[in-house]
Amino acid sequence: MEPAAVTASASADGGAFLEFVDYAISVITSSGGDGSESPGAGPAPARPPWGWTVAQVLKSCRAYSSGVTAAILLSDLFQSWTEQRKSLTAKTKVEVTSLLNTRSKRRRLPRTVTIDSIHEKNFLSPKSVLEAVVIDVFVLPGTNIYMLTLGDMWSTSTIDLYLHRRYYNYIGQHCILKKGREVVLTGCCLRTAVVEGSGHARILPTEYMVILLDEEQDEDAMLLAAQFCTYSFSSMMEEKSRNDVVYSFYARIEKIETLEPFGCTERKQIVLVDNDDEKIKFILWGEQVSLANLFSVGSMLALDSPYISNFAHNNHEEPQELCLEYGSATQVYLVPIAQHEEQVFLTPTQVRSQGPRLSCAPVDNMASQVTLPRDLHGAVDFSKYPFRVCNLIIIRFCLFSEDNFCQPLCCLQPDYLLI
Repeated sequence: MEPAAVTASASADGGAFLEFVDYAISVITSSGGDGSESPGAGPAPARPPWGWTVAQVLKSCRAYSSGVTAAILLSDLFQSWTEQRKSLTAKTKVEVTSLLNTRSKRRRLPRTVTIDSIHEKNFLSPKSVLEAVVIDVFVLPGTNIYMLTLGDMWSTSTIDLYLHRRYYNYIGQHCILKKGREVVLTGCCLRTAVVEGSGHARILPTEYMVILLDEEQDEDAMLLAAQFCTYSFSSMMEEKSRNDVVYSFYARIEKIETLEPFGCTERKQIVLVDNDDEKIKFILWGEQVSLANLFSVGSMLALDSPYISNFAHNNHEEPQELCLEYGSATQVYLVPIAQHEEQVFLTPTQVRSQGPRLSCAPVDNMASQVTLPRDLHGAVDFSKYPFRVCNLIIIRFCLFSEDNFCQPLCCLQPDYLLI
């Protein structure tokens, strides 16, 4: 090849690269301004510097040595720039806390992990549960991929989730997934940063996400009344052409049980009870069993478009009774059970023994009240008791005469030893 041709080819490649850098800067500038500035540090620049953009593009190209698309480069650039502009400080923490404090109190699910721990370990097990609140909903630049920015009440950081297309109707058509909405999800995998400086970890799409509703919120109450109060389990069982009807049910979770495997497939059943005291089983198969980790006995489950099938208890029985299953079109909402509480009285001695932690509690009164939750069986849950529950042993010291060991001269007041 002639030297002139080589120079022209290199010039053309370099021009395409520079054109992409300019295009990326314009896209990020037009879609990245969400108005959230770093508090106390002055406004962040709305336009990424040209040199910074070139450096990030080169980092991504080195990370994806086998090839990379414009959409991937734009995604990495947008993430890096967003994280640089965001200040994940107390402002976000206060915002998340204020959003969650308006909801009814509920128990933390057993396998819940925090967003801070995900960032710290750079790992997320598919069996873990994430209880979060939606901070932001946005579209990745140059794509039609929806992202959710999630936070939780135990963490100071946030994390982005690639939203599964199963839930896109929640954003466009129904506008349920929005800022302030609580969600619980499981079956998640983490997409870690490929190289240092190319962005932070993100959660890959998961099919197992449940949206939480609050009956005390007008919008949620209207949704439940309009969509889930038409059909009952008995009306569905009596309907001969039930497969031609799109059902929606609202029922209480009575039991969550593990069934014997059907062949090599795991199964779990959730016994639901509707307002007419009719019962039906909601069956989960295979990977779907992890969805049961998001539910708790006593909560209300709203099922939209469940798959209706016949249930067999084991491999040798013919299917007989009707049951519900988690189909491809099924949408699940959850109204968590409110945490029942009981007032416990603390004496002034108990309050003072706790030192600075309870120093604001009144010590002049005869007793102080502390609210404790009840567990699912109705018993008081002492796991959140403000001080250690101790055994009390009463020891009485007596002084005896040297002449008569059977006759005490005096007795000291009982003392209390904490074990």
